[in-house]
Amino acid sequence: MKPSAALADFDDLDDQALHWFVRQLAGLNPAEAAQLQAWLAAAPAHGESLNRWTQQWNELDALPAAGVHRLRRQLKAELAQVRPSRPWNRNWRLGMACLVALLLGMGGIMDSSWDDQQQALHSQSFATARGQQLSLTLPDGSRLLLDSATRGEAILYRKRREVHLPEGQAMFEVQKDPERPFDVMAGPLRVTVLGTRFAVRYTPASLQDGRVHIAVEEGRVRVADAKHAETAVELLAGQQVDSDRQGRLGAVSAIPPAGVASWREGRVSFEDATLAQVLAEFERYGETGLVLNDGRIAALRLTGTFDPRRLENFRRVLPQILPVRLQARGERTEILAAP
Repeated sequence: MKPSAALADFDDLDDQALHWFVRQLAGLNPAEAAQLQAWLAAAPAHGESLNRWTQQWNELDALPAAGVHRLRRQLKAELAQVRPSRPWNRNWRLGMACLVALLLGMGGIMDSSWDDQQQALHSQSFATARGQQLSLTLPDGSRLLLDSATRGEAILYRKRREVHLPEGQAMFEVQKDPERPFDVMAGPLRVTVLGTRFAVRYTPASLQDGRVHIAVEEGRVRVADAKHAETAVELLAGQQVDSDRQGRLGAVSAIPPAGVASWREGRVSFEDATLAQVLAEFERYGETGLVLNDGRIAALRLTGTFDPRRLENFRRVLPQILPVRLQARGERTEILAAP
């Protein structure tokens, strides 16, 4: 559905819901917030109608990012001019009409290129098993190297290129094409490039616990919260940045060339990671057979670089770097506190 399709022909209840939706965008004072809660509590249908407007607003994210950013700035500027002293006076209704007209108008402006931009020229899903790495080349010449336990989808449109990375990590070598930006969507972040080599990691169930990590080997990239482009930072070669689960970016820091996607060389590095995080990372590459049943042992921290394909080396050195011992339990091995 195109973003403007469901905005017309709303009834009286939707008129009220639109009223509250617009007031929320403009900002509510405590008294207005209390009035909204009273209106929502009056009938379940009120909340359902308000949610429909909110959903339409959120669906604007399907439009090209630059257009959405301009639209939302323009809408909020309009709202600043129509904030009501009384909920249903003529100026307020006029303001709401302007809001809907603006949505419809922007939709019309974008509709001319909407179908063209949304028509995928190429779509390709990919996934690697534990312990597997995979290299693939997209039709535009861009190359992806996928690490173990990684899945995603590459979609090439007429005016843009996208890779969605819901799990895992990958190294990207992007074919330069200024007319078709290349975006990588990972967790809450959007990474935009024209031509470069960079690595993206998003492993919500493993090490980094839902954070996104980006490191640039060559060229430069733009990193932003996928829903708030104004928070973007630019990374140059030899720089890295992490985000938290909400997409808030940390400080940009330096990274040596060997540190960018070190998994390409069969290395995983840990810095002050818990033993539980380390084991979860090893499990991305294969069955470890190691068991943690003591929370205190799981919280022990270590720093080091290991080869995930040589688990026996890790098992051998573990009692030397942490106060633990290994105890066989049938086909499994439990990590216990050292005596």
